[in-house]
Amino acid sequence: MYEGDEDRLDAAEPLAEYDPHAAAEALTAIARDQGVGDEVRLSAAEQLADMDPRAAGPAGLAIACDEAVGDEVRLSAAELIADGDARRATQACLAIARDEAVGDEVRLSAAELLAGVDPRAAGPACLAIAGDEAVGDEVRLSAAEQLAALGPTA
Repeated sequence: MYEGDEDRLDAAEPLAEYDPHAAAEALTAIARDQGVGDEVRLSAAEQLADMDPRAAGPAGLAIACDEAVGDEVRLSAAELIADGDARRATQACLAIARDEAVGDEVRLSAAELLAGVDPRAAGPACLAIAGDEAVGDEVRLSAAEQLAALGPTA
């Protein structure tokens, strides 16, 4: 039926004009499909967020928590849902910040994003980074400073 991932995305786009619900279902399916390329999954989630920011939450969370997805795409998915779905954005950021396989800077960026979404949840994320001896010293220091800035409630 479809030759590639892009074809699925292209087929879902026109649905938004005459059947937004069907478009949302199609875009969600693409974004959550682990067999689809990272960038196409993210594009589907972005289109979904343009239609309805809250509807993008499950799709963005699926991408952000998928360890097979590239670090930057995972972070972009978390950023995408931060304004529309704080609960899922918190889960996404924690998954990234705690994942030792993710690059140091991306982990720190996830913790910083989390501080804006849910400052109390940012504490454990910063602790995970600051306490990881495999993380570079500058990033560990930044995580510790961010933790201190969050105050005692974190």
